[in-house]
Amino acid sequence: KVTMSLSAHCNIPSWFFAFPVGYEFCTNPNVKKISFTGSTNVGKLLLQQASSTVKRVSMELGGNACFVVFQDADIDQAVEAAMASKFRNAGQTCVCADRFLIHDSVHDEFVSKLSAKVRALRVGPGIHPDTQMGPLISMKAKQSVAEKVKSALDEGAKLAEQATLPENLGEQFYPPTVLTNVSPNSDAWKTEVFGPVAAIMSFESEDDALDIANDCNVGLASYFCTNDLSRAFRFAKKLEVGMVGVNEGIISTTVAPFGGVKESGIGVEGSHLGVKEYLETKYIFMKT
Repeated sequence: KVTMSLSAHCNIPSWFFAFPVGYEFCTNPNVKKISFTGSTNVGKLLLQQASSTVKRVSMELGGNACFVVFQDADIDQAVEAAMASKFRNAGQTCVCADRFLIHDSVHDEFVSKLSAKVRALRVGPGIHPDTQMGPLISMKAKQSVAEKVKSALDEGAKLAEQATLPENLGEQFYPPTVLTNVSPNSDAWKTEVFGPVAAIMSFESEDDALDIANDCNVGLASYFCTNDLSRAFRFAKKLEVGMVGVNEGIISTTVAPFGGVKESGIGVEGSHLGVKEYLETKYIFMKT
């Protein structure tokens, strides 16, 4: 409705939105490149359509980022990184942390400190200067998050924290939530939540953490916290993702490549490598 209202204001004819623009971009030979940011399912559809003209593509698709906290981590620093990665934009970015793996020995301390931070989050309209977290993008998105939380609780997860929302907020706000003892088979763990929910499991060894973190069909970003430099290099190398944050929850920058592996996409954005996605290499041999 908003799109149609704006289009009418700009004198864009209504028939324009009935035209299969995406299909035309993908199949028209005059279009040499497709760049898409969105869901993995839509990305797969565009790849199929673009294959008809063997078009170059860049796909920045879904994620389900893991956030690992090792026993030697600075827990206060880890909590700050987790808050930044999980709750910015109400958890609605493709690189938001979704799956939290916390070492047994620091699990309770981390959950307690994270819950305290979540409880103190100021949720409200973005136009208010003191707001720290806003609404979800639609009622459908809110329903999806609520269903995943309910399903996880039904499967044995524990509600460690769920912030109390101020009165008279709009319907699209969802309370920041912390779940523990989440089943690896739960939708809150297996799929990208895209909302303000931290799903937590514990682990015992580095190998266990790596196996769980990599047990995913997507691989956009992952995060982990440690004070062991050898572990930092070793674990980062073995993570099956395109981007890794060590002791930090916000890693995006224009000077670094942004992209994933597995079903998280093809190619990168940002940096000089992102520019190369739009260039063709030509070899010329000349004899005189």
